[in-house]
Amino acid sequence: MPEVDPRRSTADEPPLVAVVIPCFNEATAIHATVTDMAAALPAAAIHVFDNASTDGTADVARAAGAIVHHVAERGKGNVVRRMFADVEADLYVMVDGDATYEAAAAPALVHLALSNGLDMVVGERITAASTDGEEYRSGHVIGNKVFSGLYRRLFGTDYNDVFSGYRVMTRRFVKSFPAMTTGFDIETELIVHAADLQVGVGEHPTAYVARPDGSESKLSTYQDGWRILQSAIGLYRDSRPSRFYGYGAIIGTAIAWLLGIPIIFEFLDTEEVPRYPTAFLAASIQVMALILLTAGIIIAAVRRANREQRRLVYLSHPAPPGFGRQHSGS
Repeated sequence: MPEVDPRRSTADEPPLVAVVIPCFNEATAIHATVTDMAAALPAAAIHVFDNASTDGTADVARAAGAIVHHVAERGKGNVVRRMFADVEADLYVMVDGDATYEAAAAPALVHLALSNGLDMVVGERITAASTDGEEYRSGHVIGNKVFSGLYRRLFGTDYNDVFSGYRVMTRRFVKSFPAMTTGFDIETELIVHAADLQVGVGEHPTAYVARPDGSESKLSTYQDGWRILQSAIGLYRDSRPSRFYGYGAIIGTAIAWLLGIPIIFEFLDTEEVPRYPTAFLAASIQVMALILLTAGIIIAAVRRANREQRRLVYLSHPAPPGFGRQHSGS
């Protein structure tokens, strides 16, 4: 018989919940984040992963009662990779350490995941009506809408907030996640991972408030936006190689024929090829298009095997206790 993991709860017990908080230089906000999450989920273990902060974030988090981990390699993606590797739980509640997310909504997110059998529930950020909206800059709002629509078209997802740092995930989802990116684009990689595994996902509206005084955002609207766009293209290439390279092959073939058809007609009329450079260019583009098509077929086969391996890792971990059953409360 397979060994039972002693770290997981049994079917008669509530699921083990871990709150995992990635942060960098959040000394002014981390105390409120930790204490608010502890109040919302009193049975959960609170883990703070400090990304080489220089402002005493780790000491503040430890004083607030969190279990503190240190990650030297900079970048949120690097931190998330460590969180998912080092922490054992049935459910993971990931939230940024800037005290902008509604901690009181955590039980509802957990309840939604358990009662509906969802491997990931995203906290959709809704700006509180009582604020002036400055906590969620207009550039970020527009960018979020644009990228949410882009991911909807590229990956068939249906999210209103692909960049939310607030989400609940199951052990099997977390442990099968490869975490290849290193920066703020880690949230979008989680979205694509869920689409690849074809698991149950959902969204739940949560209030989004201003940062505490003295706390500064680490995001750069244009720089990070460009990086996330590059990441989206890379993720599409890696997860949908037959389409990505197939489109390239189609475009290349179209260009080759636009250049080559006039030369073919000229040859039929004169039995001569007067424009050798154009003919050579058209032939070269067509060869490259065929290479792209071949690469797409080969990479798609490799990707299919990789997806099957991740699916097997996903299936090797048990679902949380009570997963997919209707619960009377959170």
